[in-house]
Amino acid sequence: MTEFTPWASLFGGGLIGLSAVMVMAFFGRVAGISGITVGALPSIRSDWSWRLAFLIGLVAAPLLLVLLTGEPVVQTVSDNLGVMILAGLLVGFGTIWGSGCTSGHGVCGLARLSRRSLVAVGTFMTTAFLTVLFLRHILG
Repeated sequence: MTEFTPWASLFGGGLIGLSAVMVMAFFGRVAGISGITVGALPSIRSDWSWRLAFLIGLVAAPLLLVLLTGEPVVQTVSDNLGVMILAGLLVGFGTIWGSGCTSGHGVCGLARLSRRSLVAVGTFMTTAFLTVLFLRHILG
């Protein structure tokens, strides 16, 4: 069972929202991780430096948390490599097919009242609910 952490979740959500606003304000771009990742390749875009800094921040934040608190970051994902590879491929396919990722559609798209993002968020949330139902309650 995953531990409920309302204060940490609220703080983390606030930081995600703040970063999305900052990316839009400073760079005029949506803070979707898939687009930021692809654009971080120097040969793809000329504005790759802020994208690379954003990605470094995503990796550095949990490391900084460990240094500040002394507590390890607990992962609640599978340690089954095959499952993780399949999950990554499915997420990658969904990102391409849906023209964006959960952060782009869920955080930025919904905030902009995008109908396309509303459909995308509805689709991946329904898929997530059904996956949890199947894996935790049907398969056990």
